[in-house]
Amino acid sequence: MNKSLQLKPSLSAEEINTWLARLKSDQPEIRARNAAAEIGISEGELLAAKVGQEVTRLSDDPEKILREIADLDEVMALTRNEHCVHERMGIYENPSFFQHGSMKTGLFVNPDIDLRLFMSHWAYGFAVAEPSKLGIRKSLQFFDKSGQAIHKIYLTNKSNEVAYDDLVAKHRHATQTTTIEIESYPPKSEEKPDSEIDWDTFRASWENLKDTHDFFPLLRKFNVDREQAFRNVGPHLALELDNSAARNVLDLAMASECEIMVFVGNRGCIQIHTGIVKKLVEHGSWYNVLDPKFNLHLNEEDIARSWVTRKPTEDGIVTAVEIFDTTGELIVTFFGKRKPGDPELELWREIVAKLPAKEVANVA
Repeated sequence: MNKSLQLKPSLSAEEINTWLARLKSDQPEIRARNAAAEIGISEGELLAAKVGQEVTRLSDDPEKILREIADLDEVMALTRNEHCVHERMGIYENPSFFQHGSMKTGLFVNPDIDLRLFMSHWAYGFAVAEPSKLGIRKSLQFFDKSGQAIHKIYLTNKSNEVAYDDLVAKHRHATQTTTIEIESYPPKSEEKPDSEIDWDTFRASWENLKDTHDFFPLLRKFNVDREQAFRNVGPHLALELDNSAARNVLDLAMASECEIMVFVGNRGCIQIHTGIVKKLVEHGSWYNVLDPKFNLHLNEEDIARSWVTRKPTEDGIVTAVEIFDTTGELIVTFFGKRKPGDPELELWREIVAKLPAKEVANVA
């Protein structure tokens, strides 16, 4: 962070906008996320400070809003984490939401817009109309309780702008405040010591999985961290790869025209692309897919560890390439294209077989 901008944590909307104006005068193209980091606040707080100008606060019922996004026709869906951005063009058709005790989840399952939603984290929503080189760019943006972005929906030249304006007017929050209450998430808990885990039983449970969706409950049952499990189950189930794995997957998938699935998420949303990738571009530390309907931006400098994992299902083994940051958070996950009831693509397995394992230094 710029030391000159290390401010007190409690800033008024006027102070935030003053600092933002100074930043934009020096860096006209600075993005909201980066500007917020420079100022020392969350992106959600930055947007809230502009309520009444180019930002409208939306109601506290994101499910109702999401159920109506299809009226906007084709839009661009954006989900990101600290290290990777996933952008997909499409129409938000076939929404469904579920209540599991206190947990509320949602789904969009379509060829273009394919999302897994964890609604308990959706705290704030805004409609944004920001100036750009091509005119006013309109979007809907959703944030968690810490002010971090969960999901954004941008209008395109194929969108229904009248429907967007109607939706914003309909779901306008009754109180257009310029501040939001920010609450930090607790730090990640420490791993349970390896010595306290029955690895033989855990490994046998992994080997007897029937569905990939049963994997997270398995980790929770044994109180095991994801990478901790990978380190202890054996290379037939999890093998650490060289950190060129993500780039190699994209390169090999493009060269072979293999349809892949690309998962990128955060605590509130996972966004999925399924298809062939065609245009790969390196820009600084970022490796990018720049296709007409799908863009991916991956910061390779932030990759700490890469794994290939194999999970049994009723349809056979499902192979994933999982990419992690230094804190053990998933950055991006790759699969071969697959639907329930279908076996994994053999072409995908051939790609994974070509990925080099991590070199382990010999210890004298």
